[in-house]
Amino acid sequence: MTETNVHAALSSPSEPRGDLCIRTLAMPADTNANGDIFGGWLLSQMDVGGGVFASKLAKSRTVTVAIEAMNFRKAVYVGDLVSVHANLVRMGRTSMSVHLEAWVLRRREEQPILVTDGNFTYVSIDDEGRPQQIRRDGTVST
Repeated sequence: MTETNVHAALSSPSEPRGDLCIRTLAMPADTNANGDIFGGWLLSQMDVGGGVFASKLAKSRTVTVAIEAMNFRKAVYVGDLVSVHANLVRMGRTSMSVHLEAWVLRRREEQPILVTDGNFTYVSIDDEGRPQQIRRDGTVST
């Protein structure tokens, strides 16, 4: 994949950008010792959403090979509705970089809040788990 550094600006956009990939409710079982939602849980939700997006684009299985530029901007609380949105950053021969944003809608709030974003890299794989080329028309070849 061609090396390009793409990092999200630290100023928060006012609304989600990209394809909605997953939406879930933050539950008490997902909390850390302080009672806030555990960052690892949020990261896993982002990875699931990004995997859905990457597999849809590649029209194949994909695996996560890297996570970079994660920005944990705000806490997530029990009861927050968490939505993950994805944008394609770049497409390589076998891999793609996807910018993911996690937004929450809190009780008694009307506007979504950007809580986390980062860049994830996914690789298209065949049935044996080997990297395979992603064709520009969306089909894959080995």
